[in-house]
Amino acid sequence: MPVRPARCYKRIKGPPYTREEYIHGAPMIQIPKFDMGTTSAAARTAFTMTAKLVVEERGQIRMQALEAARQMASKYLTKYVGDANYYLRLNVVPHHVLRENRMLAMAGADRLQEGMRLAFGSPAGRAARVEPGQVLFYAEFKPEHLPHIKEALRRAASKLPLPTRIVIEPKGNGGNKTVT
Repeated sequence: MPVRPARCYKRIKGPPYTREEYIHGAPMIQIPKFDMGTTSAAARTAFTMTAKLVVEERGQIRMQALEAARQMASKYLTKYVGDANYYLRLNVVPHHVLRENRMLAMAGADRLQEGMRLAFGSPAGRAARVEPGQVLFYAEFKPEHLPHIKEALRRAASKLPLPTRIVIEPKGNGGNKTVT
């Protein structure tokens, strides 16, 4: 069956559903990498700037949207900046298991389904629950790559169902921020 639109899942309803030992058939997390670019700590000392993609509303982001955003940002940065010139990290993990009470839509379906009886639903996907101000993506880079980093995070934000903002600041800076 096709995936339902993001509007079906982006609002938080009820407590998190994360206990995998009680959930049979929970899908695996389909995000292969959370760290991209230069991942060694020694090489990252040359980076003097940081950028963050910060979410502005409370909600849920499905793992498909997170993976699409990760791929978009990573491919753009690899093409225009090069793998050795940035570090990008996806900070959220989709632990919450989404449920779906599938309904059939065909002739004679009323004899096959139960309607709202036993409507708890079966596992249909995963989502990350986020709060306002939570960092989704974190990037380290050199100042000359700032326009490309901003564009990569802007493209990643276009794949997400919640409004976001990009925060640029010097690395290791305690309080001074530049919000764009």
